[in-house]
Formats: sequence, C-alpha cells, structure tokens
Amino acid sequence: MRQPPATGVGLTLALISAVTFATSGTFARSLINAGWSAEAVVVARVGIAALVLALPALLILRGRWPVLRRNLAAIGVFGLLGVALAQVCFFNAVRYLPVGVALLLEYLGIILVVGWTWLVQGQRPRRLTVAGSVAALTGLVFVLDLTGAGRLDPVGVLWGLGAGVGLAGYFVLAGRIDAALPSIVMASGGMAVGAGALLLLGLVGALPLRATFGAVDFAGQRTSWLLPIAGLALVAAVVAYLAGVAATRILGARLASFVGLTEVMFAVLIAWLVLGELPTIVQLLGGALIVAGVALVRLDELRTPVEPAPTEAAEPALT
Repeated sequence: MRQPPATGVGLTLALISAVTFATSGTFARSLINAGWSAEAVVVARVGIAALVLALPALLILRGRWPVLRRNLAAIGVFGLLGVALAQVCFFNAVRYLPVGVALLLEYLGIILVVGWTWLVQGQRPRRLTVAGSVAALTGLVFVLDLTGAGRLDPVGVLWGLGAGVGLAGYFVLAGRIDAALPSIVMASGGMAVGAGALLLLGLVGALPLRATFGAVDFAGQRTSWLLPIAGLALVAAVVAYLAGVAATRILGARLASFVGLTEVMFAVLIAWLVLGELPTIVQLLGGALIVAGVALVRLDELRTPVEPAPTEAAEPALT
C-alpha cells in the first residue's frame, strides 16, 4: 500500500531532524579540543538558537500571553533540567568518550523514565517494557566493555549517565506540559533559561566558561571557530528542532520518536567519517541492544490506548 504523501514528508523531516541532531557531538568535539569548556559550548549553542527562535515564538504568542504566564515555571524547569543539565553532561561526556558511546549512554534516559513512572506514578511496566529495559541494560554492559582493551573513562561514563538523567527529565516534563503552549515557545524559552542559568553560574565562578576564538580542527581541516558554532546553533539546534516538530505534527509523537532513534546510528556514522571514531565490535553490539531495548519500550507505548490528542505535539529530544 502506498503511503500518503504527508506521511512521506513526515518521515523525511524526521530523518532530517535525526541527522542534524546527530551532528551536535561532532561539532562540539572540535570546540572542546580547542579549549572550550562544555558549559561554554552549551551557552553558545542554545543561546544563539533561542535568539533565532525568539521572533517566531513571539509572533505565534500574539493574543496568547496568558498561556505563557501560567507555564513560566514549567519552562524554567524544562530549561534547567531538559536543556542545561542534559547538554552540559553530554558535551562533558564527549570530552572523554567517543560521540556514539556518549549518545548511547544518554539514551538510557528513556529506560529511566520507566523506573520513574513505576516508582513515582505506580505504573507497573508490562512484559515488553521489561524486556526492553533488560535488553538496554545488557547493552550498557557491552558498551562499557569492562574486560576489553579499550575500557572507557569512568568520568566520561558518569557524565554520559548524567546526560541520561537530563533526558529522562526532559521526557517526564514534556509529558506534563500544557497542550496550549506552542512547541516553538517551549523550545525558545527553555533554551533561553538554560543558557541564562549557565551564563550566570559561569559569571559567579561556579562553572567554567572558557572559549577560544582562533582556528579549530574540524574534519581534518583547520577552520574558524565560527563554523562549529554555526553548526551547533543553526544545524544541530534550530533546523533539527523545527524539522522534528514538523515531523511530529505529521506522524504523531510516537512514530516520530521511533524514527528519532536513528539519531544514534547517524551520530556513530558522522563521528566515524569526521573524527575517525568507531566503537569496538563489542560496543557496537551493546549499542544495538540499547537501541533495540529503547525501541521495545516505545513499541509497548504504541499498544497503550491513546487519549484524544492535544493540539500541540510533544517535542523531540534536544541532544
């Protein structure tokens, strides 16, 4: 059976979103290797993206200011946990780990959501979710490759797991956001809060904000620091997010989230082509188990009866 044209467009947009999100670790690595702190990279990425999205966010809010006022606290928590914490931990993980491995550890956050809904909300996981969680945790053991020659830096692993906590917080918060709040407003506001909080902590000396403004090494070439900054803010944030939102509205949040799992594959491929990073065979097997486990959890969600859909679709993950 032929797919409706809109479905094809949605799948294309979802893949564009996954590919562009997957570039973030590679762009960030060139800056971090040049002396940037992970916190400064996040401030530049989300700060510029927030400014770019500010105008369309303001235009879409015309006549809907009460919606913004009643969601200010939610946007603030989203910016601190789902944006600042997740991205700072991920980019710090990239300092010590291959990009693909760092992203796999972050994606374990989806499994943490299962534990949250069970322990806090009393929603006992079903067999498919349990199977997915076991597969993902088994994959984590293989990814860590504790007995192999290329053991991972434990500091990087902790940062990667911290990114998973941030991603879990993102999904929990996204599920509780007022359906009347436009997605682009949530994105722009959350990124502005995250950038502002990190900048404030940096100014008082609580976090390192280091940046260099000379040439950096990217894809085997010496280039201006502006190239990875533009890539992070415009490609890996603005384009990735807007394509993801458009895809989610066409496909629905659940199907779009399944397609979004290809971000892991694209991240490994891009890191291999640009940085020459490739996980070991054991780690690739572990990565496949993690992705399969997350897919099983998502599949179990598809079997859950869906309540009437709100007017705004859920946002894609901001990695």
